[in-house]
Amino acid sequence: MKRFSVTALIAALACTWLTPLALAQTANYPSKPLSLLVPVPPGGILDGVARVVAPSLGQKLGQQIIVINKPGAGGNIATDFVARSEPDGYTFLLGYSMFHVGSPSMYENISWDPVRDFHAVGMVAVSPHVLAVHPSLPVKTLRELVDYAKVNPGKLNYATSGNGSVPHVGMELFKQQNQLKIEHIPYKGAGPAVQDVVAGNAQIIVMTPPSLLGFIQGQKLRPIAVAAKERMAQLPDVPTSGEAGFPGFELEAWVGIFAPAKTPTALITKVTTAVKEVLELSQVKKSFDIAGVAPRYMAPSELDSLVKHDVDYWGGVIRKADIRVD
Repeated sequence: MKRFSVTALIAALACTWLTPLALAQTANYPSKPLSLLVPVPPGGILDGVARVVAPSLGQKLGQQIIVINKPGAGGNIATDFVARSEPDGYTFLLGYSMFHVGSPSMYENISWDPVRDFHAVGMVAVSPHVLAVHPSLPVKTLRELVDYAKVNPGKLNYATSGNGSVPHVGMELFKQQNQLKIEHIPYKGAGPAVQDVVAGNAQIIVMTPPSLLGFIQGQKLRPIAVAAKERMAQLPDVPTSGEAGFPGFELEAWVGIFAPAKTPTALITKVTTAVKEVLELSQVKKSFDIAGVAPRYMAPSELDSLVKHDVDYWGGVIRKADIRVD
């Protein structure tokens, strides 16, 4: 009993001593620049989101946010780096949905876990995907596309920006939902994929709006549906997948900020509060609109729950389609 009492007393005193220290650390945080790692090279939507958010977030927190591009291995290099970083509130990851929740099912040898190794800070943005076809394809609706594909199994193909990308996994979901046989043609980036569909070498493409709008406006691509809950202002006459009769086909890529798993909750709270305020700034909304993404805040607990859901949901699609990257 004496040993227990002494242990309990020491623990109680430790809590008493540590609480003021923790409060002081939170009050002085951040006291130096923060790093935001981006798992892709400069350019593109993910890097663009980082460049828009970082300056305003730095102003809110009173310290510079240094954007560090650390590409490679489908986002795994940057993700692993952050997972192994000190949980001191100075190193963060700008996570991309399919990198973050899909990689564990696509890579056999992966050193990090999206649930175990990270603490969500908050969602930052989402980007819907548009399904479009080459004008020579005799379909104008999503239903007509499904019917045509069923009558012509294996004769259609779709282009994507790469194996394991959001468009790839999304189209595999669409195929599974409708029992379709459509061939996948992966390219090294969105540009080559779009160009080959415009040239007629592939018939179908699913991509974020910035890559397609110019070709749609020039009538070189025909939009069939927006794979999201709401229509796009840039394509007001194009129905959502739900309106077209396929409510299960929603494909929104999300971007979120994550910290190492054991980062103190008080520090997470301070950063996520600033993130929420940044996303309400008019200049941020305008820059996002130009980039083809929409600001969307989601609190840490909600984003953590979404990650758990998406790991299971998209993991099932990936395994069924036998998508492998390494």
